[in-house]
Amino acid sequence: MPESFGSLITIAIFVVILITIFTSFVSVKQGTIVVITVFGKYRRILTPGLNFKIPFIENIYSKISIQNRSVELEFQAVTYDQANVYFKAMLLYSVLDQQEETIKNVAFKFVDERNLMQALIRTVEGSIRAFVATKRQSEVLILRRDIVEHVKEQLDVILEGWGYHLQDLQLNDITFDEVIMKSMSQVVASNNLKAAAENEGQALLITKTKAAEAEGNAIKISAQAEREAAQLRGQGIALFREEVARGMTVAAKEMAEANMDTSVILFTMWTESIKHFSENSKGNVIFLDGSTDQMQHTLKEMMALNLLHTDNVKK
Repeated sequence: MPESFGSLITIAIFVVILITIFTSFVSVKQGTIVVITVFGKYRRILTPGLNFKIPFIENIYSKISIQNRSVELEFQAVTYDQANVYFKAMLLYSVLDQQEETIKNVAFKFVDERNLMQALIRTVEGSIRAFVATKRQSEVLILRRDIVEHVKEQLDVILEGWGYHLQDLQLNDITFDEVIMKSMSQVVASNNLKAAAENEGQALLITKTKAAEAEGNAIKISAQAEREAAQLRGQGIALFREEVARGMTVAAKEMAEANMDTSVILFTMWTESIKHFSENSKGNVIFLDGSTDQMQHTLKEMMALNLLHTDNVKK
């Protein structure tokens, strides 16, 4: 009996030694910090790897992850002009650093993780609501970046006191009541129509302006061409008259030398003119006074014109 009792004591001592050995070493995972307390009071922290602790005296109070953590938020805010705004956001945060004082804040500021999350979410929501309450509904959508910067500025100071740091805040969705969304869509549609009408008006103005410029240039070119053509026609007529006068002068001189009446030239010109009229005119009838008196009157006029032209040539 005494031998059996001694064996049990030996076994019990061996078991206690094993338990003591196993509880003296703590393996801490990467990205985790372990907080050690002694009789409920903070003692020290254990970093990743294999660590030694005093068995039965030092206890593991908490294991704190220093990795990034995220949480999704959904909440409502009211603008300055009493419009309801609905936010969907994603919050990314982490432990500020691995300093001992920081880890102590993380471990002992809140009772548990649930209370931390509640305080964090309410702080973010309150900061955004306070900012949105000073803005009008039409300004909220274009102030997304300003809202994020405002929240980070306000939240960083608070979170540092808790031992945390706000990595990022993303406002993934910002919506309004259905009535407001419809009115905003109508405003956008009307603005688009207005812009389209203005663009169309500008395009039409440009088209009309270009057409007017082209028409003006065409008129200028046509007028220039007509002027040049008129000048050429005038020069041609002048040359024609000059040649006719020169030819009549030569013919009259030759007929005078031959003792012939020069009025025959005028008569010939008169008959050629009548022939030209009959061949090129569009009418069917040419009215002529064929009386002897009229013929003599016409010949006299032609002879007078010939004499006048001859005097001008001699001068």
